[in-house]
Amino acid sequence: MERDETINGKPVTEEQIAAWAAEAEAGYDVAALKKRGRGRPGRGAEPSQVVALRLTADEIAMLDARAEREGKSRSEVIREALTA
Repeated sequence: MERDETINGKPVTEEQIAAWAAEAEAGYDVAALKKRGRGRPGRGAEPSQVVALRLTADEIAMLDARAEREGKSRSEVIREALTA
């Protein structure tokens, strides 16, 4: 390797690259990979989307106060308001 490549601050060796290549060439068990549970859990049968929303400082303060009072996240409070 010409440069000092790292992952999480640890050097990546030629041996590690060779091992990763051999693993990839052998193939992956897709069912096992899907069972890992990486990422956030889904909220329903269909994929959800992230939507950006602009709020004033006062609106954010009101949102945070309600979320704190009800023991919920901002997102939960917003979703409930949309449903209502």
